[in-house]
Amino acid sequence: MGQLLPLFRIVEEARGVDFHTRLSARQGPPAKRKKKAPTAAIIDSQSVKAARNSGVRGYDAGKKLAGRKRHLLVDTLGLVLAAVAHPADVQDRDGAKLVLGKLECLYGWIRLIWADGGYAGKLIDWVGELNRYRKIRLEIVKRSDKAKGFEVLPKRWIVERTFGWLSLCRRFSKDYETRTDSSEAMIHIAMISLMTKRIARF
Repeated sequence: MGQLLPLFRIVEEARGVDFHTRLSARQGPPAKRKKKAPTAAIIDSQSVKAARNSGVRGYDAGKKLAGRKRHLLVDTLGLVLAAVAHPADVQDRDGAKLVLGKLECLYGWIRLIWADGGYAGKLIDWVGELNRYRKIRLEIVKRSDKAKGFEVLPKRWIVERTFGWLSLCRRFSKDYETRTDSSEAMIHIAMISLMTKRIARF
């Protein structure tokens, strides 16, 4: 390794970066290092009507519609990490398990997930027991009892904005897909389109 250090210095000097500064930054305390990936995420669901040719569906008594739910897990920028489509009669706590169960083999850097009051209860303990190296904490962001009318809640608005981005695609006005995996694929395709448009701006 000592024989390679001169070569590393030459490469760093060619890039205009001081070698010793770069090396000390790598060996610095973990608390001062900048995270390359988000350690937090937000989860929520959206109930939509299903077209006549759609396959499985259910009735959401709260929203009073027959169709499906789109369950999304997004990062702190609102970009989709995981998406699951299921019948609308599935409760949020049960549907969340379909999404969060994927975290046992994906996104090992996530440590915190924000959710609304519909995910409170036994789901908090279930998330903490996921088979992961880094454990996840599910934090419920509750609405204030004194609040009247509409209120923007911390962190929860991020996933709501993602649903707003998806609504810009006419195909998401209803769920037209026969299979739920096709619905999930369309969500990822829409997000790919959004991200490529952003990249093209720079």
